[in-house]
Amino acid sequence: MLTIWGRENSVNVKKVLWCTAELQLVFNFIPAGGQYGKNQDAPFLLLNPNGLVPCLQDDENDLVLWESNTIVRYLAARYGQDVWLLSDAAERARNEKWMDWTLSLLAPALQPLFVSLVRTPAKQRDPAAIERGIGACEKLFAIADGALEKQPWFAGDAFGIGDIPIGCLAYNWFNLAIERQPRPRLEAWYQALCERT
Repeated sequence: MLTIWGRENSVNVKKVLWCTAELQLVFNFIPAGGQYGKNQDAPFLLLNPNGLVPCLQDDENDLVLWESNTIVRYLAARYGQDVWLLSDAAERARNEKWMDWTLSLLAPALQPLFVSLVRTPAKQRDPAAIERGIGACEKLFAIADGALEKQPWFAGDAFGIGDIPIGCLAYNWFNLAIERQPRPRLEAWYQALCERT
């Protein structure tokens, strides 16, 4: 049995839940982190000493994983061979490139902006920092938009695991109350993601 620890409003937990939905996996969900707590309790820290969510337990393989992209990769490789061609090294690399790009570049740029605009009271916001954050994100989303010039999905002609992490952050980006540069290919890709559900 699969068990996922996390909270539904965490962008990293969303990646894992989305992957399970794509693969139509049955799992046990244990609310943890944020308002639910539990992630600093001794039993959870035995699973993930970092005290962060998501965390995945796969009893069938006696496996515990943390780090959302690692969990998505595992679920896709273990349960998604009929859905995603992850046995092909090039196909896998095309997807994982975008997963890593999202983690190393896009998430660090978007997270402070999201916190500033969504979680910080209006009177405490730093307008200059917000503008810098928007600028940094615009540069990265321009790269993403350019990648979609010749293909509908980040790894090519079909939806893949590389679309999941970017999709979770794009949801946050497109729902911020800001003016954005038009990115027609990115917007079409995002609309296609929204139509998958």
